[in-house]
Amino acid sequence: MHHLKSVGTDGVITFSTGNHGLSVATSASMFGINATIVVPENNNKSKNRKIRETGVELIEAGKTFEEASKFVEQIVEDKSLYYVHPANEPHLINGVGTEFLEIMEKLPDIDALIIPIGAGSEAAAAVTVLKTINPSIKIYAVQAESSPAAYLSWKSGVITSADNTTFAGGFATGIGYETPFEIYKDHLEDFVLLSEEEIYQGIALAGYYTQNLVEGAGGSTIAAAIKLKEKLKGKKVVLQFSGCNESSEVIRESYVLPNFKTGYHEE
Repeated sequence: MHHLKSVGTDGVITFSTGNHGLSVATSASMFGINATIVVPENNNKSKNRKIRETGVELIEAGKTFEEASKFVEQIVEDKSLYYVHPANEPHLINGVGTEFLEIMEKLPDIDALIIPIGAGSEAAAAVTVLKTINPSIKIYAVQAESSPAAYLSWKSGVITSADNTTFAGGFATGIGYETPFEIYKDHLEDFVLLSEEEIYQGIALAGYYTQNLVEGAGGSTIAAAIKLKEKLKGKKVVLQFSGCNESSEVIRESYVLPNFKTGYHEE
């Protein structure tokens, strides 16, 4: 990020439902760079608090991820800011790719990965790294039924928009994003959709089995693994827990679902 001044910019800007924004905000704070993070109105309060704690500017605008992006586009026209897009930014995908190098260093013999897809940068990074190292590794994607734009794009082979109403901000997107989509579209083994209740259950299951307090998108991978259990039987599978920034209200809801005790963990 040190190159910003040399290209005549006064800082960085992005839009996010939280996790990408928090990473940009943290990096900007570390390097002494001005940053503006735009999140949707009524965004996860825990994520907003963590972003503000880095000292950057947080703006709440628009009702959805895509509406927040339109607000950023207006600001960029008037200010000299480097736009760190949460999906269509190759440098971002390359940076995320280091996560999968770390996985391969620790678990070089994995058979499969399950990963949530929202904007798609992590899925694109996973494909780039894992398929280069071992083309036989199978990559499974998961998204919310109530925000299925990435799934519909993958299913049809073309960028598609859809309703975007899931509570799970980590993959609450209403359109497929071109740069990551072009990378992952032909390299996913399968794509699972989850109901809102199944996403809540994923949070509870992750806590019960792994003692990780994850958010909706993160817990979605363990819920997806249950749906894929016949395909995954006997395989060494990595579940990517994307994000641990859920609100206390959602955590409470996850643990009081009537189907949790009788539905899964007795098996």
